Amino acid sequence: MKWIGEQISFHEDKNRSTFIIYPKKKAIVNMLMGAWCGMWLVIGITMVWAFFTLKLTQQENIIIGIFMVFWTYYAQRVGRAFLWLLYGKEMLKINEVGLSIKRSIRGYGKAKEYFHENIDKMRVHQPKENSIQAAWEDSPWVSGGERLEFDYAGKVVRYGRKLSEKDAKMMFQMITKRVEAQVKQNRKNSVNNS
Repeated sequence: MKWIGEQISFHEDKNRSTFIIYPKKKAIVNMLMGAWCGMWLVIGITMVWAFFTLKLTQQENIIIGIFMVFWTYYAQRVGRAFLWLLYGKEMLKINEVGLSIKRSIRGYGKAKEYFHENIDKMRVHQPKENSIQAAWEDSPWVSGGERLEFDYAGKVVRYGRKLSEKDAKMMFQMITKRVEAQVKQNRKNSVNNS
């Protein structure tokens, strides 16, 4: 297993290249996110306890119900972002068929296959420095911030969560070189089979 920068490892076989992108490991960020998730969980438990234990008016029950809908939404979003920081990774596999991308947390996740002949216009997407988008995508509670993208059957597919500009450019060069080599190999094989 070889490394590109701090977050990306890769392995190459004759007909397959595998890349694994890990989230940035920052202990203080993980501790703060864990504390925030813990406090958010305590708030939710307290509200559920209040809903079922205290004698509340109908209006108070409605308010707690509405609050719990929002609480559940943010608990799910930030909980997934926290689990991503601790156990997440993006796995890319390039073989003779196509490019496969899998976002997983502890191995759970679904791989999506993209066929070489439908991949078009691979590029690096880097938000402008000091922009709102850059600040938002770099925040720890957001799982997004993909830095690489390509067009596929009329849609934009993004991957490479929170990569630095340097790592994104190096990975872009390696992936485009491998995808182009596979496309050339597939064309050569189809001409030879004809």
